[in-house]
Amino acid sequence: MQNTSDSSNTMPISVTMLGGLSLHIGSEVLSDDINRSHKLWSVLCYLIVNRNREVSQSEFIDLFWMDENRANPVNALKTLLYRVRSMLEPYFGSAINPILSRRGTYAWNPAIVCDVDIDHFEVLCRKSQDATLENQLRMELYQEAIDLYRGDFLPKLSNHMWVISKNTYYHGLYIDTIKSYAALLEEAKRYDEMYDLCNHAQRFETLDEGLHIMMIRALLHQGKDAAALSHYEIATELLYRNLGVRPSEELRDLYTDIMKMERNLEMDLEVIQADLHGVASRPGAFVCEYGFFKEAYRLEARRVVRNGMSVHIALITVTLPNAEAAPLNVLNVTMEQLMEILVGSLRRGDVIARYSAAQYVIMLPAANFENSTMVMDRIVDTFYKQHRRNFLKLSYKIRELDLD
Repeated sequence: MQNTSDSSNTMPISVTMLGGLSLHIGSEVLSDDINRSHKLWSVLCYLIVNRNREVSQSEFIDLFWMDENRANPVNALKTLLYRVRSMLEPYFGSAINPILSRRGTYAWNPAIVCDVDIDHFEVLCRKSQDATLENQLRMELYQEAIDLYRGDFLPKLSNHMWVISKNTYYHGLYIDTIKSYAALLEEAKRYDEMYDLCNHAQRFETLDEGLHIMMIRALLHQGKDAAALSHYEIATELLYRNLGVRPSEELRDLYTDIMKMERNLEMDLEVIQADLHGVASRPGAFVCEYGFFKEAYRLEARRVVRNGMSVHIALITVTLPNAEAAPLNVLNVTMEQLMEILVGSLRRGDVIARYSAAQYVIMLPAANFENSTMVMDRIVDTFYKQHRRNFLKLSYKIRELDLD
């Protein structure tokens, strides 16, 4: 390597990469708030992250110039590294070169010791997973790791492939740490802390079902059934709208648990009747969660056995005209429009639930196959008349309630 300097002339620098880049060099701070090119910051960070090895020219070119039509990417790399050195020189002086070069490779000068947050974060996460440690010590380690996680890895460089890969890793490590910590808090019956921990994590991750499950469990442990139900509805809607997926069996089981929770003792039957009357007087079909729909299905099956009445189940599906899955942004709007028509077109005794991101399941009591077909045809026709510009395809299937 060229331009190696004595370590006695340098001091350790503190580097933060989670939530944004900053280098604390003595009393000075260098951060990516300075208006420099993203590629310049990315090369600097790549050298620091890989400071224990030499990085070849070809590796840099593959990372930063693979998709660019440059006649001479080697010269472009040298120019960029010169700019990086020039940016760092006011902080280190001309006596020490932070970036060393030798035979087509580059490396961070080992004389400049870097204390990097991602290294501490990873060590704390791994150490806290040691099941041989006391739970209290593990929770302290978890908390230290969580305090270090201020956000995504180098968020301003999130379009660089190597950053995307690293961010996925550290983000996953953070979520795993949150869940493990929450499990210990649940075991210790510290339910309010368990909820606050998962709620804090949702600043960085709103679509992890496991976090929502932990939050709902924490609320149920505290007897906050209404809040648990509200969060369940929020979580399932997020999963439908953003990922297009159904809630897992574990999350749906929580819904069943919420519904089984005992209400406060009420001795006045008139109070209960008034509460039920408000539900019964609502116009249109009954809309419920799929877990409740299954209970209603069981009830109707028993009635069919007893009185022999006809009940049919319909499944209506929204797709692209070629039957492929529709983009979520278009699908979500269509599903809302379709729900309005379903509620307005069906009877008060009919039951609707969302089965998947693109499907509603409908129970039609006291309706034979011909009547059920007429109802579903009318719903599809009404949709197309009201939303003529919607290019998605609605299709349905009808089956008689299965008694087996």
